[in-house]
Amino acid sequence: MTAQLVLYFPHLSLALGGLVILLAACLRRTPATLFPILAGVFATLPGLWAVSGPVGASGIGCFYAGLLSGITLATVALTARYAARRGFAGDALYGLVLWSALGMLLLAASDDWLMLIVGLELASLCLYAVVASRLSDPLGTEAALKYFLPGAMSLAVLIFGAALVYAGTGSLIIADSLAAGGPIVSAGLALALIGIGFKLSLAPVHLWTPDVYQGAPAPIAAFLSTGSKAATAAALLHLCAEASPEARELLWPALAGVAGLTMAAGNIGALCQKSVKRILAYSSIAQMGYIAMAAMAVNDGGGEAALFYLAAFALMDLGAFGAVGLLSGEIGDRDDVTAYQGLGYVHPWRAGALAISLLSLAGLPPTAGFIGKFLVFGAALRAGYVGLAAFGIVTAVIGIFYALRVV
Repeated sequence: MTAQLVLYFPHLSLALGGLVILLAACLRRTPATLFPILAGVFATLPGLWAVSGPVGASGIGCFYAGLLSGITLATVALTARYAARRGFAGDALYGLVLWSALGMLLLAASDDWLMLIVGLELASLCLYAVVASRLSDPLGTEAALKYFLPGAMSLAVLIFGAALVYAGTGSLIIADSLAAGGPIVSAGLALALIGIGFKLSLAPVHLWTPDVYQGAPAPIAAFLSTGSKAATAAALLHLCAEASPEARELLWPALAGVAGLTMAAGNIGALCQKSVKRILAYSSIAQMGYIAMAAMAVNDGGGEAALFYLAAFALMDLGAFGAVGLLSGEIGDRDDVTAYQGLGYVHPWRAGALAISLLSLAGLPPTAGFIGKFLVFGAALRAGYVGLAAFGIVTAVIGIFYALRVV
């Protein structure tokens, strides 16, 4: 029993943290400043657990616990001042952030289909509400609705795919069910990948992303872009690693086309935008294209490359959206590209953080984004996807221009 409690300590911490925040709000005269403090404390606990390396915990589990703990803690820190200045820093905001992080952790560490579905839906349901937490902003409500509708569709497709896999194998364990192979399992895996593709903003089911990121508060957009994408990418890597050779031969050509289209749509789409948040949204779309390419080469070093890339991407996007939030006024986010002219003289540190984050997202050396892309392309080449890797390099070069345009 004690060993089980130790293994599930991160999950229990996040679940209890959200409950404590909501209960604290029931007490009279609870200061609003207490909520982000409590959220920060409970968000830190999974990271401390990961650093301690408890007996029985897998290395990949510790990695995702540490990564999601850092993302959640950074989101709470960025949200505290931002939300307090705009009057929507209530208990529900921080409680839902912790519960959404719990869903992301369940999704990232899921070994069976039911846990994958529960984790994905818990993370998504909380995010729908958090995106619309600024009730006075109609763009936030619109963004939540645009996020909810594709999210509901993707969940339905994913559940149907999991049901087909179960019908073909009689097992809910992801590794066992996918290893069985067969046409029914391949069809179920295809539907599951389509459902995950919605959540990852893979083209051509990516069009909801720019509107949602633009309408969401900047720190919440950072949480959506980093935590949600990292957890869903973990699920994608797991499914690709366990897929049978038969399923790979059948599905990987389509996945290669999706990865290439996503890289092109994200980088080219960012060039046409006049909104900084939409530029960051299209950039995140492109980054998920590189992750999809790494997932295809998961057994040739792509898994390790993708993990590094996810950590670097989280740092880059948190820095970019965090800088947007810090540079924004109380009425709305500073979003127009022309509104950033000359900010380096007025706010050198904040503007510098945004510039470094954008250059890293574009993959310029010697940033972490460049190292991540180098590792991902290397894995793709080792796996034999030479054409896809070459195309990805071309799209990465195109992506440099939107970063330099803002800088």
